Amino acid sequence: MNLNRAQLIGNLTRDPETRTTPNGQTVSSFGVATSSTWKDASGQKQERVEFHNIVAWGKLAEICQQYLGKGRKVFVEGRIQTREWQATDGAKKNRTEIVAENMIMLDKAPQGQGAANASWAPKAAAPAADVPAMASAPAEEEIKVEDIPF
Repeated sequence: MNLNRAQLIGNLTRDPETRTTPNGQTVSSFGVATSSTWKDASGQKQERVEFHNIVAWGKLAEICQQYLGKGRKVFVEGRIQTREWQATDGAKKNRTEIVAENMIMLDKAPQGQGAANASWAPKAAAPAADVPAMASAPAEEEIKVEDIPF
């Protein structure tokens, strides 16, 4: 049995970049930063930040483009994949990514923004039927990492 599964909770490092492939498939890519903190032997607080490349396809890519933005806190679940290609200069390149299969927005709209500018509102007008249930309204109380059951 094999398992290739990644689950992250972190903040977007940049707005999603969305494009359409020649065969008509929508793809969106963005970065997520996660961090861990600890105290070293001398009692000083240390922090390490990891940066992850995320790729979403199809309807999920469209939702990411519409609702996500730099700084937003998200849960991303998917599989780890490494792509290899040859650059125009002949050098061999590779990139490890998480191919998202699930995404949940975890934060509320930024403080001091009206409903028209709230980050839960779509960036572009969309029919109500296209708005996913999990993104239709912010939760009444803040979600804490320790409350997530996994």
